[in-house]
Amino acid sequence: MVGLIGSIGPWELILVLAILLIIVGPGKLPGVGKAIGKSIGEFKRARDGEPEPTDQEKKAE
Repeated sequence: MVGLIGSIGPWELILVLAILLIIVGPGKLPGVGKAIGKSIGEFKRARDGEPEPTDQEKKAE
C-alpha cells in the first residue's frame, strides 16, 4: 500500500491535517478521529475473520 502512495513527508501530513481541521472544525475533530479508529478496527476484525465483539465487550471498552 505504501508503494502506491509513495512517501508522505511532514509537509504533506501538516497540509492534510490543516485541511481536515478547516473542514471538520476543532470541536468535532476528536469524534472524527474516534470514528475513524473504530472503522479501522472493524475492518481489521472483518479481514482477519474474528467475530464481532458482544455488547458486554463493547461496554468494557
